[in-house]
Amino acid sequence: MAADTAEAAEVRRALARLRRATGLPVAFGGLVEAGRRHMRISELSGTSTQALRALAVTSGNGLGGRAAALARPCAVTDYSASLVISHEYDIPVAAEGLRSVVAVPVVVRRRVRGVLYGALRSAQPLGDRTIGAAVEAARDVEQALAVRDQARELLAAVGPEPVGTGVPGDGAWEQVREAHTALRALAPRITDPELRGALLDACGLLAAGRPEDRAALAPRELDVLACVASGASNAVIGERLGLRPETVKGYLRSAMRKLGAHSRWEAVVAARRAGLLP
Repeated sequence: MAADTAEAAEVRRALARLRRATGLPVAFGGLVEAGRRHMRISELSGTSTQALRALAVTSGNGLGGRAAALARPCAVTDYSASLVISHEYDIPVAAEGLRSVVAVPVVVRRRVRGVLYGALRSAQPLGDRTIGAAVEAARDVEQALAVRDQARELLAAVGPEPVGTGVPGDGAWEQVREAHTALRALAPRITDPELRGALLDACGLLAAGRPEDRAALAPRELDVLACVASGASNAVIGERLGLRPETVKGYLRSAMRKLGAHSRWEAVVAARRAGLLP
């Protein structure tokens, strides 16, 4: 199955960043297809032909396959004449007129999920700075895919139904609260609106307050309170949510004021009573 639209969009954005950071005129790449040993090139940037479009690259073959097999960046100065790679893909590479090429694997949880390429149409060495910039572009994709994977796992753990009608024990409530905190911290980092909406819906299942109660606090105020409920300090909350400590304090003060609380823990208790937090 081909990569979904949101994942393909992450690759496209990374290719644009790669070209800007390196000055390389051509970039392309794609993700490993589910259940298969090959990666399919789905995204092209700066190409003049469609020769590379939908090309299936098997692990170990060509430059990208070598990078995938070794799980590290690989580069050649003259693709067609290189002695360190196999040459199954010489025809489409030559059709695009590519000579110097770098290939960087996208690795998530020790598994290669795709490959990004940058290329020149002349045979000249690609320096460490260029290769380093290509690696940074791949790291951006890795982070985005890791966040999406974690979001899917949390959604699967929560399930499509509310937690239940019985009263959970203390251990069960702690698991619910940990899942709620993780979901709220992840949601702002999700660029896919559909997945982000599903995460927030799952938060609503875990904190089954009335809709009018949930509207009383802004989303970021709830995010901060969920982290406070897990015992996190303002500094840790800032790291989780990508906020400055001063901003965290501002959201917390606002939430406390709306809830009529005089301390952070009193705010958590009030939010739980209102059904805003599990």
